[in-house]
Amino acid sequence: MSNPVNDPGRITMMGCQMDNLTMEETLQRVESFIASGKPHQHVVVNVDKLVKADRDPELRRIINECALINVDGMPVVWASRLLGKPIKERVAGVDLFDSLMGRAAERQWRVYLLGAREEVVAGVKAVYEQRFPNLIVAGYRNGYWKPEEEAGVVDAISAAKADLLFVAISSPKKEHFLGRYQEQMKIPFAMGVGGTFDVVVGRVQRAPLWMQRNGLEWFYRFLQEPRRMFRRYFIDDMAFIGLFLKEWIRR
Repeated sequence: MSNPVNDPGRITMMGCQMDNLTMEETLQRVESFIASGKPHQHVVVNVDKLVKADRDPELRRIINECALINVDGMPVVWASRLLGKPIKERVAGVDLFDSLMGRAAERQWRVYLLGAREEVVAGVKAVYEQRFPNLIVAGYRNGYWKPEEEAGVVDAISAAKADLLFVAISSPKKEHFLGRYQEQMKIPFAMGVGGTFDVVVGRVQRAPLWMQRNGLEWFYRFLQEPRRMFRRYFIDDMAFIGLFLKEWIRR
């Protein structure tokens, strides 16, 4: 997988590398990837991803070998500033996805949508085809398959000859899936988008802008799905505090 592991513009924090890029710089990087025609994997890191990577060495390896690593989470941006490695800005995955869909329509890039339930992924396709009549959707598929079906899923994606692949399945499944198959699928830019498809079709609402800017988007998400998100936000992700303190002590 093509990746700038030694890129001087990268910082390393809590065991994970991160590209210090603005949204516009990120979009320009993606354009260069697509122009190259070679496979590149993208990932965003946030509190939850850093905690998972600390516990899963294989996930951490996949993250660090990605061609593009954005920070999607204000607590991580704030931590970078406190640690003397200031990230320029948060690049939210949902915003990057939306920008890339618009740019794909402009530049006639072929898009493949993978993940979520059938009605959700079909809904995402319909939303963007209505917004951008020139958009080329090379294919789409829901995110549910049996282990014995996985090779067929990969073959179908490869055959679609897409320029952009968006994978809306949970972490760390999507990172491991792309880590295993990106070379085989040969997609110039493959990006995990988590719950973005649910946001696009209105199943999940994004937080108001003031909450996004103040690092409270996670809390807004919790209020919408308290049973599902309680363990993640109030138990598992509390380990981020320990990761930050270790990094602070090592400075």
